[in-house]
Amino acid sequence: MKLPVSYYLNQDVLFLAKDLLGKILFTDIDGKITGGIIVETEAYSGEIDKASHAYGGRRTKRTETLYSQGGLSYVYLCYGIHHLFNIVTSGENEPHGILIRAVEPFIGREIMELRRSMPSGKAAISSGPGSLAKALGIDAAFNKKDLTGEEIWIEDHHIRYSPDEIAEVPRVGVAYAQEHAFLPWRFFVKGNRYVSKPNNF
Repeated sequence: MKLPVSYYLNQDVLFLAKDLLGKILFTDIDGKITGGIIVETEAYSGEIDKASHAYGGRRTKRTETLYSQGGLSYVYLCYGIHHLFNIVTSGENEPHGILIRAVEPFIGREIMELRRSMPSGKAAISSGPGSLAKALGIDAAFNKKDLTGEEIWIEDHHIRYSPDEIAEVPRVGVAYAQEHAFLPWRFFVKGNRYVSKPNNF
């Protein structure tokens, strides 16, 4: 059920960002396994995307992970506070990425509750990219991890959503991307309470 490397090599980042909805993201930290159903994603289309860290071919110590072959994690610190988890997709030197913005708790709820100091029934536990990273224990040490490995991976449990159940709206917090800020490249499961704000469509 673990997604193979070949899955991540797909060059269509928009397809993958939608297809990942319903897949389950797992971490295993010191034998503590937690997992959440992916319910919200954002696609970033490499060097041509003004919202992407790799726009214009920008290569820095931070963005170098994006230029790897698909199937790795890309974790960076946002505002010096929140770790954000992304999936590197496509082939080497094609820096496409998908930000995971929200998950619905699936397994290891008690561990998530301890990490977030709140009950798993509260949507805020894993709503938003910073919150889900804390709930799953994802930090800077998870950057450039093999997503087919034993520390962090994604499984297909055959949860599927029809096109009518998926919202396609502009991404969050990318006003600097000019006209690309309006691209409808944020995808989420309509009506799922773990989707981050704004969840209107």
